[in-house]
Amino acid sequence: MPIPNLTIIGESINDSVPSTNKLFEAGDIAGLKELAKSQDLGGAGYIDVNVGPRSAEFLAEMVRHVQGVTAKPLSIDTPDPVMAEAGLRAYDRARAGGKIPVLNSIAQTRRQMFGLTKIMPFMPILLASERVEKGISHPNHTAAEVHQTARELVAEAGQHGIPVDHCIIDPAISPIGADSEGRFHCLMGAINLIHGDPALKGVHMSVGLSNFSVMLPPKRADGSPTKGPLESAFLTMAVPLGMDHVIGSVKRNYAVLAPDHPAMLCLTDCLKLEGFDVIMRVQEYYSS
Repeated sequence: MPIPNLTIIGESINDSVPSTNKLFEAGDIAGLKELAKSQDLGGAGYIDVNVGPRSAEFLAEMVRHVQGVTAKPLSIDTPDPVMAEAGLRAYDRARAGGKIPVLNSIAQTRRQMFGLTKIMPFMPILLASERVEKGISHPNHTAAEVHQTARELVAEAGQHGIPVDHCIIDPAISPIGADSEGRFHCLMGAINLIHGDPALKGVHMSVGLSNFSVMLPPKRADGSPTKGPLESAFLTMAVPLGMDHVIGSVKRNYAVLAPDHPAMLCLTDCLKLEGFDVIMRVQEYYSS
């Protein structure tokens, strides 16, 4: 069955996607517009716009181009404050039915981006995977560290007039097929802590879902798909805990899986295992 209350931020207009990069390099604006339209028709709640290392002016142009073919709100996706400002200035709320954009993403290393609310209100995606201590950035390795960073970012958002229910926390998802360091354990632990924190009541959560199954073969040995079911299994676990947004594909047909589905059994086992045993369990899943 489809996953209720899950908002997909359509991932396709992103320079890191090889086929999309070719469109950018060729100046194929018509092709990029078609990507926006296809994601709209496919059920995306937002359309992500990430032009990579191109100019702020080009990002602003792409925002206008995409809004010319869809009434869905956009996710303006850049770590560059200057580019983010240009994208927000170009965004037309009226074309999106009054809905504000998502701004992906703000971290403690670029907290000045909160000040962009003076230009346009937005829903920030808050990266909780890294923290700043004494002016130095450190990756978060434990669920408690991710949770604490999330609390600090949401509190800072509030100081800029962004309510808790406009915040989207990204606790960071890593490739399950290469997880020898317990990143999946950390992610699920962080989701549980965020979900159970009264100070974060009403907050949203999101991840870049395609990262979860990157590097895995497209099909299992029996011919069934590998990636979609593993992503659906993760969502089956995470959506009840508040994971209500994903940056993902409208073509994957994410669904709630039964507890005895092979992908669910795989992830359930992964949470019980450590080190390279996790990788071996994933290999067993796609090799069977």
